[in-house]
Amino acid sequence: MEEQSKRISWKPGTMVYPLPAVLVSCGDKEENHNILTVSWVGTICSDPAMCYISVRPERHSYPILKQTGEFVLNLTTEKMAFATDWCGVRSGKDYNKFSEMKLTKGKAEKVNAPIVLESPINIECKVKKIIELGSHDMFIAQVVNVLVDPQFLDKQTNEFKLSDAKLLAYSHGHYYKLGEEIGRFGWSVRKKK
Repeated sequence: MEEQSKRISWKPGTMVYPLPAVLVSCGDKEENHNILTVSWVGTICSDPAMCYISVRPERHSYPILKQTGEFVLNLTTEKMAFATDWCGVRSGKDYNKFSEMKLTKGKAEKVNAPIVLESPINIECKVKKIIELGSHDMFIAQVVNVLVDPQFLDKQTNEFKLSDAKLLAYSHGHYYKLGEEIGRFGWSVRKKK
C-alpha cells in the first residue's frame, strides 16, 4: 500500500474557492442607493431561479436590504476590479459609491434597486427569507429578471460569452480573472463524431 501524502489540518473555515466577486446594489430611492461587494453569493435553485447573498448585520447596506427586500447582483469584470474592491472596503454611510467610483446607475425592470451599467449582467432579486447564521445573515432571494449587455451575447446562439466579459473571481483575499474555456457541460461523456 502506497503511503498517503501528508495533509495539514487547518481550523474549520470557508475554503470553497474561487467565488464570484459581485457588486450588490440596493435601495429603493435615490437617498438610500448603495453598493456593497459580496463574495458569499451563489445559486441555490434553478426552478424557480433563486440565489443568496450573505451579509454582516453591521454593514451599512444590511438594514436597506432588510427593509426593501430587493437587490441586484451586478457581475464584475477585470475593468471593474478597483471599484469592486473599493466598494467592499468603504462604507456607504461615508461615501456615495456610484459617484466615487464613477459607476453608472441604471434602472432595473422588476425591482426598485438600481443596476450598475458597467456590469455585463445584472440579476434582479426579491428576498424571500433571511436566515441568521452567525457572522453573516443569508438573504435567500428569487431571481425576477436578468439584464444582459448585448455586446456579450453570441449573435447566432444568444449565449453569454463569458471569455469576452472577463469576469472577476475572488479567493482568499485576492481577485483573479477567469481563464479560457476547457470544456462544456457533458463534454466528458459526449460521443465523438
